[in-house]
Amino acid sequence: MKRSLTFLLVIGLAAFSALAQVPTKPPQDAKPPQEMKPPADQPKPYDTVVTEDFKTQTGVFKTHTAKGKLLLEIPPAELGRDFLLVIQIKGSPSASSYPGQSVDDMVVRWELRENKVLLKAVSYANIADPNDSIKKAVDMMNTPTIMMAFNIEALAADGSPVIDATKLFTSDVNEIPVKKRVSGQNIDGSRTFLEKVRVFPLNLNVEALQTFNPKPAVPPAGFPPQYLDMLPSPPSPTALVHYSFVKLPEKPMMGRLYDDRVPYFTHSHTDYSRPDHETVVRRFVARWRLEKKDPKAAKSEPVKPIVFHIDPATPKKWVPYIKRAIEAWQPAFEEAGFLKAIVAKEAPSPQENPDWSADDARVSCIRWVPSTTANAMGPHVSDPRSGEILEADVEIYHNVQQLARDWYWVQSGPLDPRAKTLPLPDSVMGDILEYIVTHEVGHSLGLPHNFKASALYTIEQIRDKNWVKKNSHVPTLMDYSRFNYVAQPEDGIDPKDLIPKIGPYDVFSIKWAYTPIPSAKTPDEENPVLNEWCKAQDKTPYLRFSTAGTRGTDPGEQSEAVGDIDAVKATTLGFKNLKRVIDMLPDAVLKPGENYDQFTHMYDAVWNQARLETGHVANIIGGYDSEPKVGPAEGLRFTPLSRARQADAVAFLNENVFKTPEWLIPADILRKIEPSSGQARILALQQAVLNNMLSPARLNRLQEHEAILDGQAYTAPQLLFDLRGGILTELLTAAPTVVDPYRRNLQRAYIDLLGARLAPAAAAGSASAAAAPKDDSRGAIRAELKTIRELLARTVPSTKDAATKNHWNDLLDRIAQILEPNK
Repeated sequence: MKRSLTFLLVIGLAAFSALAQVPTKPPQDAKPPQEMKPPADQPKPYDTVVTEDFKTQTGVFKTHTAKGKLLLEIPPAELGRDFLLVIQIKGSPSASSYPGQSVDDMVVRWELRENKVLLKAVSYANIADPNDSIKKAVDMMNTPTIMMAFNIEALAADGSPVIDATKLFTSDVNEIPVKKRVSGQNIDGSRTFLEKVRVFPLNLNVEALQTFNPKPAVPPAGFPPQYLDMLPSPPSPTALVHYSFVKLPEKPMMGRLYDDRVPYFTHSHTDYSRPDHETVVRRFVARWRLEKKDPKAAKSEPVKPIVFHIDPATPKKWVPYIKRAIEAWQPAFEEAGFLKAIVAKEAPSPQENPDWSADDARVSCIRWVPSTTANAMGPHVSDPRSGEILEADVEIYHNVQQLARDWYWVQSGPLDPRAKTLPLPDSVMGDILEYIVTHEVGHSLGLPHNFKASALYTIEQIRDKNWVKKNSHVPTLMDYSRFNYVAQPEDGIDPKDLIPKIGPYDVFSIKWAYTPIPSAKTPDEENPVLNEWCKAQDKTPYLRFSTAGTRGTDPGEQSEAVGDIDAVKATTLGFKNLKRVIDMLPDAVLKPGENYDQFTHMYDAVWNQARLETGHVANIIGGYDSEPKVGPAEGLRFTPLSRARQADAVAFLNENVFKTPEWLIPADILRKIEPSSGQARILALQQAVLNNMLSPARLNRLQEHEAILDGQAYTAPQLLFDLRGGILTELLTAAPTVVDPYRRNLQRAYIDLLGARLAPAAAAGSASAAAAPKDDSRGAIRAELKTIRELLARTVPSTKDAATKNHWNDLLDRIAQILEPNK
């Protein structure tokens, strides 16, 4: 910067000296003197750049805006400082993205180089101790990417460079992949505009309305090339994109090391200064910086509490419920030694605080989003150097109420007198929204989902009204264990206790992550204490988290499940409630003068719940029970489920899915919705279960069980034998029988699926090659088809019903094609 000022001074003196030596009367052939101008890339006088046309804001930077142009004035103290650049989709252009969707976040620095300001992307993926001899070599691995270079347009009186930052938001930047989120190509600058610029003490926010050129239309397979120009042109996606430059703390918070037994969202580094004989990835949990006002007190208010404001757009009737949802976490933080650690506040009015904004990096907010998306999110912004959470915006989409209503009515309608008819009363919807917000706030505190939790209470505990009053029906509300569909009317559970609330695992997890350890000066020094705290999980299983590395093999780690410690018993009870819901449906939904759209929607919701619950049972086959452990601990982390438990699961599915579930298709309901007998609905459910049960991965695990359990395993031949008894029951009776259309559909689908599993191996990498079994189940499937063929051949002659006889013969032909495809 001094070099640039000196250069301008030298140029000015040289120009003055040259002008002083010009003769008063130039020679006849001399050309008129040219006006001396500084080079185009040199700074200009401040007042000629930042004119009166610009509107100026002051904060962490100075911004000057006018006519779609943004000048950024960067104080010398902020040059070379770490900022977190957070990019989000604020306005959704299409179904390919949604409001609030994250694009990326990265650490960036503004750096001065000669007469330019560089915006650099900085990585902390590889780190080393500054005093370590390897530090310089590690720095060479972290060479920052120059995202964009800006000419210095002017210099302020204090030396702050002024740059034209407009192009950062109106042109393509390879390191900012907005176009991937909106399914577009490059930005079209002629259709891209700056929308809003706000600057605060800790952050700069810029919103840009960006239009992208569309991706070329993708022709369907086999489309004639000569007609490509006839394909419709995709629309150009336009998105409102939000950029926030958040100033990171000058001194990073001391991180807390991650533990598989109490997981949190994390930030990772490869530390080359460790004494280990291999590179070590260090993971630090995402958590807020909480420090006691009185460090000596067992419980103290924090120096700076976690404050969530409630969006002014929130419907007034829901505000009290959202306040309770935020502060529901206070008791958990008390166990960590903090009083009033998390506080809810309503957003101030413009009259109370005209400078307040939800976009300010100092403000965390529960935002009510006017969107048809039936969802909610709990993201946070954190310092990747330490894991410190800096700010969080929980987003509650308006239409999440529809999702919540469907879940609650289908799962708990028969258990809550207030839910006998729709719409649900505000008192019920308020309690449900409170649960949803509490869950999302949990994410913003650093907690991920814990899907194992739903399998850590017994069925008896889940139905015990006193137990659930104290402990909820699931140990954490960070599981997707919605409402207590296992409970029965006779259990007498308070309807408010059908909704999950903060449970024992939540308290344990917050205590583990947030309790200060004053004696520790480094993350490593905390480890002995943290490990000691984890020992509570050995004595109290419901304080455990999902086991790392299960790869979907544990049927106790299922989402949308209640009581999957015993999915057969839980689903048996769940089906009892679903049958009650079917009976409730007409009186609850049908209203005078209304069409059948809502009736159809709620009927479909019953089907969705039935699919979920049957899936929980099917996942038992080939499953493992898992338990999180660290060395040196006794016992196994992964134990194959017993043969009896798997056989019980198949028996349940035979009885409740493959035996036509007529309760799901009552004529007085179905024929109000569609002109059909429900065959397609029933078959779709049965095929989904069969595809799950006979998936290559599951068949492979059955073979693994056979190798592990030494004669005590539930095997693929046993599975096929049991399925024969449930799907082809009519072949196993001596009496003449008639096979109805529902059963014929199922039997054809079963034979076709067995045939697909025997399909000859295709070219490597193809879909059929990937689906081919890698175990010896091919032999079991072939043997099973031969057995079925023999049974069919024996049964056909005595079959009198024409439709059934035709069906049997069709199956014989299909099996022949499978077993002898070349004939």
